[in-house]
Amino acid sequence: MNERNKKLIAIGASVGANCHPCLEFHVGRALEMGIDREEIEAAVEVGKAVRRGAAGSMDKLALNLVRDRLGASSCSAGACSGAGCCS
Repeated sequence: MNERNKKLIAIGASVGANCHPCLEFHVGRALEMGIDREEIEAAVEVGKAVRRGAAGSMDKLALNLVRDRLGASSCSAGACSGAGCCS
């Protein structure tokens, strides 16, 4: 794999990992290497898509874990006492 492709992957990975210093470093290097702005923006968009997928997966896991621990049946049936399981 060439250095240009590695740098674009590093940009997308930085965005996906929410690593601000990494993104600043890799974008700076990409510009120094002469990589086009459009390609850098495309790498950022790929990273955003990965991050959205991971965040959505985490959101589902968190909700499922909470429901499993608190008993989803009482909340979903509208029988929540207001003691904190649905708030």
